[in-house]
Amino acid sequence: MAAGAALPLLNRIASAQTSPKTKNVVFVHGLFADGSCWSKVIARLEPKGVNCTSVQNPLTSLHEASEAARRAIAAQPGPTVLVGHSFSGMIVSEVGLDPKITALVYVAARAPDAGEDYSALASTYPTPPATAGIVFNDDWGQLSEKAFLHDFAGDLPPEEARVLYAVQQPFKKSLTTERTTNAAWRTKPSFYAVSTQDRTINPDLERFMAKRIGAKTIEIEASHLALISHPDAITNLILEALAV
Repeated sequence: MAAGAALPLLNRIASAQTSPKTKNVVFVHGLFADGSCWSKVIARLEPKGVNCTSVQNPLTSLHEASEAARRAIAAQPGPTVLVGHSFSGMIVSEVGLDPKITALVYVAARAPDAGEDYSALASTYPTPPATAGIVFNDDWGQLSEKAFLHDFAGDLPPEEARVLYAVQQPFKKSLTTERTTNAAWRTKPSFYAVSTQDRTINPDLERFMAKRIGAKTIEIEASHLALISHPDAITNLILEALAV
């Protein structure tokens, strides 16, 4: 009976992979990255007829980051799936109420409730190793090369990780203490990819957030950068969101 019940779901997923219902995706990157981090996923979605836009998150304030995402959403020609990695899960939660957004995808991402102190929530779990590798220059922070290679991009070839390290964008310190005013996941279908080998966000915290928001959840044996080390798995999850 269980196997028979699974067949319609598999058929829907297969259909979604060949002909998505929603044709637009907006991606938002998190800390220690830039918009190019979604390149491998974009390269897999566009041949399927999906229009992709990767936002260049300014990493200055939640308001400015949210406005950048809103501009990208406004430019879409129709219904859109919103995808966020890491810190930008906060942006997904904040701006995802937009009527154009049909579903939300969180990739090893923060998924706070409205007004929630994410730092307080995270402090109830063991501190991930990458935290100790953040280096500040006045009010601007980024990961050290050692922390980036080992704790952020630990399952990528070192030569690839060093290129990503070179293009990471600094973030303003105050950004990490801001709180969202919306929780779009309360009203929009949500999907979550947990990275089981994550050293930047505790995997058990990811599992907690995914369960709390009622997301369709997958687990990937990956570092924090599953979108780069396992782009097929992330692409397939987005295709499921596009089928909603």
